[in-house]
Amino acid sequence: MTGRSVWLRLATFISCVLISCLGSSRPSVAQTVAQRGFVEARGAFFPQDTSNDSQNTVVDLLAREEAFVLPTSWIQFAAAIDARANSHGHVESSWHLDFRDRGRLRPALSVRRLSSTLTHGPMTLDLGKQFIRWGKTDIVTPTDRFAPRDFIDVFAGEFLAVTAVRLTLQARDETFEAVWVPFFTPSRMPLFNQRWTAVPPSETALALIDGQAPFPERAQAGVRWAHAGNGYEYALSYFDGFNHLPDIVVRPRADALELEIERSYPALRMLGGDAALPTRWFTAKGEAAYFATSTPGADEYVLYVLQLERQTGEWLIGGGYAGEVVTRRGTSVNFAPDRGLTRSVTGHASYAIDPSRSVAFECAIRQSGAGVYAKGEYSWTTGQHWRTTLFAVLLGGRAEDFLGQYQRNSHLGLSLRYSF
Repeated sequence: MTGRSVWLRLATFISCVLISCLGSSRPSVAQTVAQRGFVEARGAFFPQDTSNDSQNTVVDLLAREEAFVLPTSWIQFAAAIDARANSHGHVESSWHLDFRDRGRLRPALSVRRLSSTLTHGPMTLDLGKQFIRWGKTDIVTPTDRFAPRDFIDVFAGEFLAVTAVRLTLQARDETFEAVWVPFFTPSRMPLFNQRWTAVPPSETALALIDGQAPFPERAQAGVRWAHAGNGYEYALSYFDGFNHLPDIVVRPRADALELEIERSYPALRMLGGDAALPTRWFTAKGEAAYFATSTPGADEYVLYVLQLERQTGEWLIGGGYAGEVVTRRGTSVNFAPDRGLTRSVTGHASYAIDPSRSVAFECAIRQSGAGVYAKGEYSWTTGQHWRTTLFAVLLGGRAEDFLGQYQRNSHLGLSLRYSF
């Protein structure tokens, strides 16, 4: 058993024991126990077939239960479990309880979160499986390195939690954060035989075989310092670990009609910063990061975002530019939605019509005009428990562009959620 496995199992065991003890503690001990959850059905209709996928309707079912236990003012426990099903083979058939989120398919039953939070004065210590988000910008967030995502549906990427130790210190206007992640959590790629893996029509006769994907062995770490001044904020961050988005190697197999797809995760060091400056007319946001690597064949590059945002009445409107500068071009092919959305003008807007209805919109348009992505949604609540959302996604452009390659994946959808 590896050191990381021992650490993981020990942390899980301790958390379970503590939660059990809290549940059976004496009545004289003040406790706060809260829970929430929902069941959601989500359907998407794709009017067009792609060269490798003629399925036009996809339905997802998701049930989520979250619990929070606050036995004292200085410690909190949080746990969440997901149960999933899907009509198009996105979910594993086995109902084992998954913790690591390393499979190519979504687990049918998974621990979404399992963590404890300890606070003492200016110090906060988070232990366990948790969500860690860095940065300030929208759509593209260059410094957000501890945030792998589920890209089976490329433009509906849900964030995945990582198992980590996170220490935060607050000293007046300064916030210091240190993160240690003992084992690697990759982003989930699109399935090779489905529409979100864009295959040229000339190559549809070839079968794409999933090769081995060895995961990095060493731990990852990062630090962030943030300053909140009088009317402005800024932060600097450093990350040493691996890219959760893979480089890809395509190898021919003995069978001439098969190609093996191998994934690897290059070492990555990131130095970045972000800032926000509110003014009378709008809030200006900026974020940039430089990515270096010791892995042969991997790119080195800079990602940056400049963005303006304004709140006026019930409207929140923002727009900006996401850019990329490649400082060293490698030989590897990569799957990188964050880089794929750069060199684009981006925008987002949301409007609260009333307490029960809202609309939202976001888009990215390539500066060359080679690709476009736009998403709009309208949501309304019924009573205390039901929420319905209509959404539409538009994709277009040239086949050689990251956005344009999904030009036949525009779709309409409906989700129905019951919260409890």
